[in-house]
Formats: sequence, C-alpha cells, structure tokens
Amino acid sequence: MIETRQLTKRYGDFTAVDAISFKVEPGQVLGFLGPNGAGKSTTMKMLAGFLAPTSGSATVAGFDVEKQPLEAKRALGYLPEGAPSYGEMNVREFLDFIADVRGLKDDQRHRRLDDAIERLHLDGVMEQPIDTLSKGFKRRVGLAGAILHDPRVLILDEPTDGLDPNQKQEVRTLINSMARDKTIIISTHLLEEVHAVCRRAIIIAGGRILADATPAELEARSRYHQAVSLSAANVGEAKEALARVAEIAAIEVDPQDNRITAFPKPGRAIFVAVGDALKERGVVFRELALEAGRLDEVFRTITQGAAGKEART
Repeated sequence: MIETRQLTKRYGDFTAVDAISFKVEPGQVLGFLGPNGAGKSTTMKMLAGFLAPTSGSATVAGFDVEKQPLEAKRALGYLPEGAPSYGEMNVREFLDFIADVRGLKDDQRHRRLDDAIERLHLDGVMEQPIDTLSKGFKRRVGLAGAILHDPRVLILDEPTDGLDPNQKQEVRTLINSMARDKTIIISTHLLEEVHAVCRRAIIIAGGRILADATPAELEARSRYHQAVSLSAANVGEAKEALARVAEIAAIEVDPQDNRITAFPKPGRAIFVAVGDALKERGVVFRELALEAGRLDEVFRTITQGAAGKEART
C-alpha cells in the first residue's frame, strides 16, 4: 500500500533524504523514528505529494505520487507536522470544508463527520474558532480531518504531539482500531509510541535508513536484553549474592535509585539463578524483573553511531 524506491530529496548540496527504500503492507503500522533533522518529515511530505522528490519514486495504494497525484491523494489521509488549518474558522466550518474538498455528500458526509467528531471527542469545541483551541485540540482537529474520508492509507506526523497522557491514550486506541484495514505510517520521536501502536519500526538518521525491524527485534539488540533488574533493601548484600552466579557477566547499580542490573554472559539465561542466589543469602528484594531490552538505548546507539561516522568522513 506504501512503497518507496530510492527516494531522495536534496536542497543544493544538502541531502535531506538519501535513497531510502521500504514497503508497508495493509494492516501494518510502521513507526518512523529518528532524531530531529533525520529526514522523517521530509519523507512524509514526499509520500503525501507535498514535496517533489529529487529522484526515486513513491507509490500510495498503487498510485505513483508524482504521475498519479490525484488518485494517490484520494487514498491518503495526511496529518502534517503542526496540523496547519484555517484558524479563523470554527471546528465545524473547518471539517465541513474538508468534507467539501473530499467530495463527501449526503448520508456518507453526515456519517463520516459524526464518526470523526465522536472518535476525536470534539463535540464540546465544534463552534469554537480553531485559533482559540489548545495545541492538543488543534492536533485532534487535524487528525479528524485526516480520517474524515476513511482513507486506506494514513500518514501521521507526530500524531500525539501536544496531547496530555489521557488524550495520547485515546489517539493510540484510535490508531489501533483503524490498523486492521489500513496502512499506517507514524513519524515520531517518542519511543513509547512504538510500543503502543507499531508492529514495525524504521530508524532513520542523516536521511538514511539505519534499522528496519519489529520493536521486539530492536530490543533484542539492546545490552539490556535478558538482563535482570531488581531493587534490594541492602545493595551491598545483593551484589555479593549476585557475584556468586557464574552466568552473570557484569553487575551495575543506578546511582539515582540504587536499582541493580545483572547482565548475562552471551547466550545465558540468569533470571532463575538470580532469584535463587538472592533467596539463599536471605537478601530482601522487590521488583525482580527480566528485561526485554531498552529501545531508547538501541535508538541512541544506532543514531549516535551514525553521527560519529558522518563526523569522521
């Protein structure tokens, strides 16, 4: 439903997006991750037909975004960064305008408007000028406009930006409910977003794709993968007990909260052995947890490593 082939965008000597290729299938939610300036929004804009690529190509629902722009845009719902709108309009007028642009009429128009308003909980602000809304409500109005025509493909650039925790959860629930029959790309710098809604993640930096995997596969690349963490009443006693476990390669203590992390030797499982060692020594502990891996650490390793290579070339 979405495919790029060597998609590239240059501004003079600066390459914002550097020959990226990927494909997103129907029913899949792809998280597009990267630091500021990585090329995420530029890629989104090219997919949406807002920017013309310097070279390469992109298709949306089988339509080439340059050669068949109208067909591609009909299949697409796009929430750009900042959710631009007409601030002097009230919410009702703006959504009516979007319905006109999308060619929605009669019963279908009423159904789609009612559905978008209900999903984004906009009933209480329908007569309010958009300029007077909070950042979070402006984002919700923009998302309502993106889903109004029930598109097959959604491209959402920072969809929960500016939302409070409750609103973020509502939007994530909405995305999950739509994911069954749509193709969705979410550009974000929030790693929690990946865990909440994404089945796959691409990490981009310097305009290049550095990783493409499921969240679980990325977590498995973390040094914390299969590590065991715990809080103990007596840190010294806990460290002495853990030092007796042969399968442990290293033990670290967080200086902020004294949380202990034990790292396994390659290919070893240490959760049961850690628990047994603590009990044998009579160490009082709580929150003994097996780590799946830390996505934030993988993200930093990948993107900072790429930045270091760029600096050396």
